[in-house]
Amino acid sequence: MSWFLLVILFCCMMLIVYMYREAHRNTIRYEQLKFDSFPESFGELKVFFISDIHRRIVSEEIIASLTGRADLVIIGGDITEKGVPFSRVLENINRLKKIGPLYFVWGNNDYEVDYHELDALLINHGVKILDNTALSFESTTGEKLALIGVDDMNRKRDRLDLALSDCDKVGFRMLVSHDPRIMRKINNDDHIHFVMSGHTHGGQIRLGRLGFYHKGGISHHDKTVLLISNGYGTTSVPLRFGAPAETHFITISKK
Repeated sequence: MSWFLLVILFCCMMLIVYMYREAHRNTIRYEQLKFDSFPESFGELKVFFISDIHRRIVSEEIIASLTGRADLVIIGGDITEKGVPFSRVLENINRLKKIGPLYFVWGNNDYEVDYHELDALLINHGVKILDNTALSFESTTGEKLALIGVDDMNRKRDRLDLALSDCDKVGFRMLVSHDPRIMRKINNDDHIHFVMSGHTHGGQIRLGRLGFYHKGGISHHDKTVLLISNGYGTTSVPLRFGAPAETHFITISKK
């Protein structure tokens, strides 16, 4: 084999190693968001958001650095997929519970397993499932904020109208949807201030601006701020390029 081919083979091997490491990062992105509409009496709301876990086990490094620090821990769908044992799902739940109380919305891959069993496992271990429902939180002064969740859009199970009917019209509203396309269904008069989503993996493997999906990040849309996460796990192949694995620790307060 010529030296040229050996160099090419070596470079390919190094690229695969790099992509594997990008797919198995344990990055926490610290985000600070301020809203005029956020109720001041809540002070700061601290949210840990993780989506698209798939086959991974959440790193003890992340758990140790965030134990007890979050008011809400939100799993933005795809906590599992076909072939993942429920014992691994339970291990992730038990780890994430150390950070704070758990909330969950369904993703498309969650329906690849026995979702009735998954539903029971989540409920039995104290995870609050937001399937076209909402939860309201009230401060000591009576101000309110709502955490809204919709079911999976890919299976046409999402009912934003039902979720909105489940919470007061007043107050600050946060919406969790596995799929960011929920933005197409949000109207200004829905008064949704912040949306958290995943699903796209940031394209997972991309070349600069080129990818099947936009890279994850925060964007502003009229009266709504949208967070799309690159996600923690991978789909199809355990490799990433240009869209490294990530989780998010979000501090929300009044502007």
